[in-house]
Amino acid sequence: MFSLQKKTAVITGGGSGIGKAVAEVFAQQGAEVFILDLNQSTADDAAKAIHAKGGKAYAMAVNVADQKQVKDTVAAIAQQAGRIDILVNSAGVSHIGKLDTTGEEDFDRVFQVNVKGVYNTMLAVIHQMKAQGGGVILNLASIASSVGLPDRFAYSMSKGAVLTMTLSVAKDYLKDNIRCNCISPARVHTSFVDNFLAKNYPGQEKEMFEKLSKTQPIGRMGKPEEVASLALYLCSDEASFVTGTDYPLDGGFIRLNN
Repeated sequence: MFSLQKKTAVITGGGSGIGKAVAEVFAQQGAEVFILDLNQSTADDAAKAIHAKGGKAYAMAVNVADQKQVKDTVAAIAQQAGRIDILVNSAGVSHIGKLDTTGEEDFDRVFQVNVKGVYNTMLAVIHQMKAQGGGVILNLASIASSVGLPDRFAYSMSKGAVLTMTLSVAKDYLKDNIRCNCISPARVHTSFVDNFLAKNYPGQEKEMFEKLSKTQPIGRMGKPEEVASLALYLCSDEASFVTGTDYPLDGGFIRLNN
């Protein structure tokens, strides 16, 4: 079950965090993985780790906010691999601030990566998927798509857009055999969390980590591998009846936080 043999997967943000975990799991299950990341060395390291375990992976430096760069990269992948079966949009940035503490530059930066970046990659693969008779798109949204989070105005805006773009694409390409879903994680323990705590709470990292962990009713943060496992299911043939769906992966945050 959940085999991705003979499938080609494009994963944005695949050099670190959730994207890296997805790339590793997909390669383990037989997919030929193309890791797209803003940082070439980070992407290279992720690809090397996959090669070391016998998997197939290629690393490409791409700014998802640059539509021409995305289109050219995806076209090169399609030419090399012959098809693109799976797109996972994991690239993203965060921002802390309310409406009146979010500057225009910060708002635009979050929009360019989290919203336009997802639009650019989906646009780049859609014609290839239509031509080959189908495909799967999986977007990383957030619990911020569905509930109000304090001090996350721009981030929530962007992830709400990811959710609704997912639904729109799922609806429009049903007849093309293209499925589109999204995952909405709560806090997941990645290097981003560690860097955030080190920058904003020097000397209090352990205390704040525990505090943030306990905002999930289950009592801890998620693991990138847990998100990757759900991504594997949603992108596999076993999920062929699933489209237009948002999957909270939140330790009970949305329903049990009361």
